[in-house]
Amino acid sequence: MNTTPQRDEERVLELLQAVERRSDVTQRHLARQMGVALGLANSYLKRCIRKGLIKISEAPANRYLYYLTPKGFSEKSRLTAKYLAASFAFYRSAGESCARALKECEARGQQRVLLCGVSDLAEVAALRALEMDIDIVGVFDPRTERRRFLGKPVWRNLSEALPFDVCLLTDTQADRGVYEQLLQTFGNNGVKVPDILRL
Repeated sequence: MNTTPQRDEERVLELLQAVERRSDVTQRHLARQMGVALGLANSYLKRCIRKGLIKISEAPANRYLYYLTPKGFSEKSRLTAKYLAASFAFYRSAGESCARALKECEARGQQRVLLCGVSDLAEVAALRALEMDIDIVGVFDPRTERRRFLGKPVWRNLSEALPFDVCLLTDTQADRGVYEQLLQTFGNNGVKVPDILRL
């Protein structure tokens, strides 16, 4: 769901935070922290140095020390505030979207809900379900290795799932094909999609 500029800013923020925590950080460590290839981490580091966000100095044994400049501290603060604002906006929108979907389930008498997809959206849906007469029976997600999520069982195979009345799509990476597969399996009344997913 992230756009490229958003992901770019998130990576810069991750880099600035890593350098602030530890000035003797290696580029390999930065790459691991950011979840990117070594070359991409190096590219972000060079860009931050060019922009004056990070200062570099040589240390013994062919090592480098990285420091945030005042401009780097300022940029880290700005990006942190922007990230938090976007996160709060997502949770607010997701909460409203999940509440609408769950209210429709509740109105139909569909009280046992299976979440489809381990995600932030699944967490939001589970929290909103607490406000209603809805029981989240567990989560179906064939791609996860998790066995439990939010105190509920996670199944990789639908045949293992507890009985449920409706499945609520909470996979934020799902495309139209995933939705159509669920429709073929459970029919129109057996699948609910929060409108935040725009499927």
